[in-house]
This record gives sequence, C-alpha cells and structure tokens, in this order.
Amino acid sequence: MIALRIAVVAALLSAAAFLAYEHFEQPANQVFGRTLTRGPSNERVIALTYDDGPNPPYTDRILDVLERERVHATFFLVGRAVQAYPEVARREARDGDALGNHSWDHSHLIVYPSSGVTASIQQTDAAIHAAAGVHTRLFRPPFGARDWIVMRAAQRLGYTVVMWSEPLPRDWEYPSAAQIAQRVLRVAGDGSIVVLHDGNRGELCAQQHLNPHVCDRSADISATRIVIDELKKRGYRFVTIPELMAGRTTRKSARAAR
Repeated sequence: MIALRIAVVAALLSAAAFLAYEHFEQPANQVFGRTLTRGPSNERVIALTYDDGPNPPYTDRILDVLERERVHATFFLVGRAVQAYPEVARREARDGDALGNHSWDHSHLIVYPSSGVTASIQQTDAAIHAAAGVHTRLFRPPFGARDWIVMRAAQRLGYTVVMWSEPLPRDWEYPSAAQIAQRVLRVAGDGSIVVLHDGNRGELCAQQHLNPHVCDRSADISATRIVIDELKKRGYRFVTIPELMAGRTTRKSARAAR
C-alpha cells in the first residue's frame, strides 16, 4: 500500500511538472523575459520562418519557391548545419532572406549553464558570419524552450528572442503538404509569425548518409507554395522578422538583419 501511494504521488508530481513546463514554455509566455511573438494585429502581413536548416536539397528548393513568388522569409539556422553547408546560408542572405540563430546543435538549452548557452549562440553566430557575412541579432531557442538563464544569455549578447504566434503545424511528424498548409491557413492572421521546417534539428543527412526520411522536407516545399498562393489571394503580404520589428511592413523586400 505504501509503495502504491508513493507511485501515485510520483505520478502526480510528474504530471504537475509536465503541465508547468508546458505552461511556461508557451510562445506567448513572457515570464522569463520579453520575446517577439507576432507583428501588428491590424495589418495584413505574414512572416514566414523556417527552422533547423540549412538542409540541402530541401532548403534550396524552398528558396526556389520563395524566389519565384518574390517572397522573403526568415531562416533560423543551426550552427553545425551552416558550417557543413555554408553555400546555402550564403544564398539565403544573397536572396534577401533574413537569418536567425537557432543554436549550434539544437540541444535543449535549458539544461545548459549560462556559459554553455552563450557558447552555443556565439559559435553559431561565427558560422553564420563566416558563411554569409551576417551578424544576426535574431534568436529562436530550440523547441522554444527557455528559462531565465537562456533569456539572459541571449539578451546580454544583444539578441531579440523570436517565438511564434500560431500553433505549430507539426510538420516534423511528416504529414502531407495539404495537411501542413491547412494547419497554417486555418490560423494565419494579421501579423502572424508562422513556423515551418526546412531541416531536422540540424542533422547533416547529406553528409552523414542518414536515412533520407530523417531530413525529407518535400512536404514543406509544396506546403510553402500552397500557403503563399492562398494567403496572397486573401490579400496578405510577406515580410521578414526584421521588417516586422522595424514596422516596415509596406516594403516588399528587405535585406537580412546584420
């Protein structure tokens, strides 16, 4: 009986801890420090963002779609992937897309000490600068996971922490392009920051001969095309995160944050 009670208490504590984690890690939660979660709620603008790349050839094909549609997006880059595929990051900057920092290897930064968080951000910044000549000041923590240590480290380095405004389309579960697009279009609105993925936690599939499925973002490529076409029909314009922050939402293009 005592063992059963201990098991029940442990289960309840675990559930409470999980619910607390879920609550505090919500994108709009500002308890750990101020983050950017959306743009103006009275302008028909959308910020498309992509996480976890570069990831050739999928990132390149997303860039092809953006170029054809004359849309700029914001790419939150994993440092080890930038180091492996610098030409892709270089193209993103050259095309006028904005670049952001997404840590060195997509680890859960909330288990790091302050020095570890700082090192991960700085190492990624060095890789981005070496590849594209850009010192971004945009940071998105992996998994959106943050605490006071993560936020303070990012802020001391001069970063704006960028989250998102709408529920994630869970594209990492490999739904179809139509499902991804439907999940985005169902919730997208004025000032939305939308998250898609062009990679998988910075995995180097093209170099390490991993199972191709691990990094397959074909559905995100097609979903990008569907989302852009539909939102244009609804009268939306697409802006980068730097444009959203600066209020330059009437411009059709802007260079990446430097």
